[in-house]
Amino acid sequence: MTTFDWYIIRRLLGGFFLLTGGLLVFYILIHYLEHVDDFLERGAEMQEVFLVYYPALMPEIIRLISPLAIFLACVYLTGKLAQQLELTALQTSGVSLYRLLRPYLLVGLVLTGFMFWFNGWVVPLTNETALDFEDQYLASGPAQLDVSDIHRQNGPGSIVTVSFYDRRDEMAHRVSLQQFDAERTLRERIDARRMWWNDSLGVWRMSDVTIRTFSPDGVEDRRTVSQMDTLLNVFPRDLARTDRDVESMTIPVAADYVAALERSGVDQMGITLVGYYTKFSYPLANLIVILIAVPLASVRRRGGQAVQLGLGLATAFLYLAVQKIFEPLGHAGTIAPLLAAWIPHLLFLALGLFLLFRARK
Repeated sequence: MTTFDWYIIRRLLGGFFLLTGGLLVFYILIHYLEHVDDFLERGAEMQEVFLVYYPALMPEIIRLISPLAIFLACVYLTGKLAQQLELTALQTSGVSLYRLLRPYLLVGLVLTGFMFWFNGWVVPLTNETALDFEDQYLASGPAQLDVSDIHRQNGPGSIVTVSFYDRRDEMAHRVSLQQFDAERTLRERIDARRMWWNDSLGVWRMSDVTIRTFSPDGVEDRRTVSQMDTLLNVFPRDLARTDRDVESMTIPVAADYVAALERSGVDQMGITLVGYYTKFSYPLANLIVILIAVPLASVRRRGGQAVQLGLGLATAFLYLAVQKIFEPLGHAGTIAPLLAAWIPHLLFLALGLFLLFRARK
């Protein structure tokens, strides 16, 4: 590592931290102005808003804005070097653009690795507090995906049906548990008026229960009990899915959650799967934007750094727009959720490599 490399690293990280702080304050200010009416109407105390909610939301904001912050820092630094002819002098002396890119890539790789860990294990813990607050005080809080007529696979030949589930009380209404044999013949059916989760015992407790068993010759045996406990492979979170569940889960927990939903036969998993795959794809944006920014800003342009920053902002917002176009397609199942999470980043990775290939070496 040369003195010039360390100079680039210091300036790039300094710009990144400065822009991250500025964008963080700007984001919180805009968010507060947008939702202050909700806070007041729903009785949120300002002390709770600023000492609980926004501190819990900050890691999520940092995760979101980090690609933009490193991109703008990279555009500004590289554009300044280009406008002052420092890059031209280095290239004239035989230093290639690929060699100049080395400290940028080092910062990008370290930042990508850090954000993968940060996004996968730190942000979910704080998001849990933020989402609980939004659920209580904001109209834009997490929305329940399954409200009525919920069907879950409890195990081989076993299906749980719930007419309505209230996730606040963890209470299921009009529940039916059906057990079939290998020939898909109904052998047992348990109907309950209500079913709720007993957290201390880790079981479901049913009330007003009717148990019917059917013999091979079709004879029905019926009995009723006022209350009973039962073990199921279906848990409260499997019934009370929201569109933002994965945001409050670490990567290992989210992987188990997705696998459990798939085993339970849940349909319409697009939102959950896109959110899960984004945990892996989004951190890579911190490296991709550097591959775009360096060749984009290394050309000396008429208009100076104002033009460089304008191009940078336009590219950054285009990157965000492409992500927002593909996400709903994955949510709806129009394309595979895995593709919806990765295609925008792969497209801009190709753009970065193309710009790097076309740039003056």
